[in-house]
Amino acid sequence: MAQKHPTQKLNTPPAAIQEATPTVPHQSSTMKWLPHAIAIGIFLLVTITYFYPVVFGGKEVFQEDIMRFKGVSKEIVDYREKTGKEALWTNSLFSGMPAYQISAQYLATNLRFLNSVLALGLPSPVRMVFFYFLGFYILMLVLKIDPWVGIMGALAFGLSSYFFIILDVGHNSKAMAIAYMAPVLAGFILTFRGKILAGGAMTAFFLTMEIYSNHPQITYYLGLLLFIYGIAEFVNALRAKKIADFFKKAATIGVAALIALGVNITSLWATADYSKYTIRGGTELTINPDGTKNENNVTSGLEKDYATAWSYGVGESMTLLIPNFKGGGSSPIGNNKTTEKALSGIDPQAANIAAQVYSEYFGDQPFTSGPVYAGAIVIFIFVLGMFVVKGPVKWALVIATIVSVWLSWGKNDPFGFSNFMLDHFPAYNKFRAVSMILVIAELTIPLLGVLAIDAILKNRNFLKENITFPFKQIFSGQKVLIAAFVLTGGIALLCWIAPEIFTKFSTSSDLPDVTSTLQRNGWPEDQIKTFYETTISGVIGARKEILKADAIRTFLFILLAAAALWLYAKNIFVNKKIFIGSFIVLILIDMVVIDRRYLNKESFKDKSEMKNPLALMGRPHAADLEIMKDTDPYFRVWNTLARPDQDAATSYFHKSIGGYHGAKLRRYQDLIDFHINRRNMSVINMLNTKYAIIQGKDNNVMAYPNRDALGNAWFVSDYRIVANPDSEIIALNHFDPSKTAIIDKRFEEEVKNFSPKKDSSGTIKLTSYEPNDLVYESNASSEQLTVFSEVYYPSGWNLYLDEKIIPHFRVNYILRAARIPAGKHKIEFKFEPKLYATGEKISAASMLLLLLLCGGSLFVELKTKKSLHHSTNGKEE
Repeated sequence: MAQKHPTQKLNTPPAAIQEATPTVPHQSSTMKWLPHAIAIGIFLLVTITYFYPVVFGGKEVFQEDIMRFKGVSKEIVDYREKTGKEALWTNSLFSGMPAYQISAQYLATNLRFLNSVLALGLPSPVRMVFFYFLGFYILMLVLKIDPWVGIMGALAFGLSSYFFIILDVGHNSKAMAIAYMAPVLAGFILTFRGKILAGGAMTAFFLTMEIYSNHPQITYYLGLLLFIYGIAEFVNALRAKKIADFFKKAATIGVAALIALGVNITSLWATADYSKYTIRGGTELTINPDGTKNENNVTSGLEKDYATAWSYGVGESMTLLIPNFKGGGSSPIGNNKTTEKALSGIDPQAANIAAQVYSEYFGDQPFTSGPVYAGAIVIFIFVLGMFVVKGPVKWALVIATIVSVWLSWGKNDPFGFSNFMLDHFPAYNKFRAVSMILVIAELTIPLLGVLAIDAILKNRNFLKENITFPFKQIFSGQKVLIAAFVLTGGIALLCWIAPEIFTKFSTSSDLPDVTSTLQRNGWPEDQIKTFYETTISGVIGARKEILKADAIRTFLFILLAAAALWLYAKNIFVNKKIFIGSFIVLILIDMVVIDRRYLNKESFKDKSEMKNPLALMGRPHAADLEIMKDTDPYFRVWNTLARPDQDAATSYFHKSIGGYHGAKLRRYQDLIDFHINRRNMSVINMLNTKYAIIQGKDNNVMAYPNRDALGNAWFVSDYRIVANPDSEIIALNHFDPSKTAIIDKRFEEEVKNFSPKKDSSGTIKLTSYEPNDLVYESNASSEQLTVFSEVYYPSGWNLYLDEKIIPHFRVNYILRAARIPAGKHKIEFKFEPKLYATGEKISAASMLLLLLLCGGSLFVELKTKKSLHHSTNGKEE
């Protein structure tokens, strides 16, 4: 944005964020596409260089959560490969649950080939980093940012530390959803800039891919960002008196969103239906496992303590600027030079132990793999953008950033905004780990920073310009640059000089963590206390030095960036190419170094090791191999050596009463909390737990046969009606499941006027097993109340008696039951959710609409450009 006079105010939005497209001389097709080809080349180069051992060195990224996924999904995958059909249910974890959010495939799953095409052959998860860059660059193109500045912005966005940390642990669906955030925003912006058809098509396509990525929490947070952006556009339209035009564009967005939802409708519908019965759908219990009242902690979704367990501390938000502001990840503080120096004043043996038992992290989260670091230079240009950039986009980005950081505080929020959102904002309470909302800031911060750099490049006299602020305050560009430097680099410098002003270096969890660690190693309590009092000051010193080291590096990077910007504005030895190139190099050096703290050569494993992924988690062991000799097709295993809600490996080899999933059934979680964790054998037996994995002599892991397991189904001779869920789960403490069924009063009609009679000669046995189809044969002299060792799930399971549907109901808090008539019968449970068949039809129709919209938009764009080309050539001639 060139200025004609040094006193002219910077009130006009920079060209980068204006709707008008400047007229430029005609370029050849080759020259027009060359910058974009170079951009893709740079993105590939950075990605491949970082992951060279994976792309060319025969390595793979070891991702722990992917190993867990392979464990819990194995039955589903095996069934699909064997039959070519979808089970939609699995019994490999938590005694049975829908496969909707594990490994179910839908018609929309075919969209994965588009990911492969866009990835240009890069393997997973390497391709995710390339997608980070490419998605943001698409946003840059829509905003008409200089391609080289766009490359800088894409690298700044894609190299955020959190994006690499999630790849290291295996959150691939989250990474993909993050990668599609920027192009979805691009579609919104393009639509509101007046490109109705192209914007609608872009929104529909990328929103389809965003939803397909199957991480509803990230998509929800993207929705919050788009909502804020929409409000900014509405206010802008209101001021310009263009409300009708606004609603026309909003309607286009609405149609695009409906198409995207339609393509993914089966997965979305199944998830929404399933969610009602999961830990994200609230709880019916009013008591805790210890018998106390569960008060003021229940929302219509997740319990607040659970939803906000991973909450950023208010001060921890400084990690956006200084990565190790809170020490880094929750690994031992280690024996590096900083630690050795800080602990040099105490006994060497105590110092060595302290380095292993204390965590380098001293923030407010239970633990963390690493900080959310947006980049020193990126934060600097973001603050600069708050002053320089004008218009609705700026305000949308600033407000979204503030909301993102604020809500990331969760339970640490001193103002109660987080509680308000949990209590009142639709569906916000369905998600845990509120710190994840920082993904919004990780997008908005580099975006506003790029807009600032683009605006400055278009106005080299920036330092001499006067910029008007609210309340008509006027400052020169030079003062604005100094202010941005002080607010970022200055704070970093103060953190280096006097870090104790900004944060404390010990936490309330230090002593408990050290105590639990040393107790496991046999230390007596008095020695632990003495050790803590002797070493804590040295640990505080080490943490202080860790923060200072990162504070000074942040200051130096900002100093170099500010100097480059000042030299460019002063026209001193720095032209545009050198300026942008220096920023790109500085950002790469800054952010890649931090990323390599968390995803590095230690994350890469030989492909030979990865052929048996569970071996890296110590499985199978002798107990697994012993249990696998049993030819019975359907029984369950209890791994007593692992937490039942953190045990994915057992599910790889057996049907487990434990498992690993972020959205398990609410009632099964209750069963874990109230009974399985307390080793209630009545409950263990009714879950058909034929084997337990236990610690034997000499620490050997062994399989223990449970001869009291009740099998797949049995007849009971009595039942007891209870008043409510509290009574129902408490009743499982003292009952014999082989004789008695506990029935909630809501199912009383199912046994009205029915008195079960014991039939000692009656039998019922499983004759055929598939995860979604269980066939039994029963024979009894009288009508029997039959309990099935299957998880009750009311949305999809049908019970057939001799090919005719009969009712079944819930007993024992979690299991299924039915009244089976006298005589010999074939009994069959089939999982037949109607939403699947209906959803797939809607998905097919929506895919056709998406194809027509994208194809039509492309045709119109090409035709328009062709007409413009002929018109231009005619004028030239």
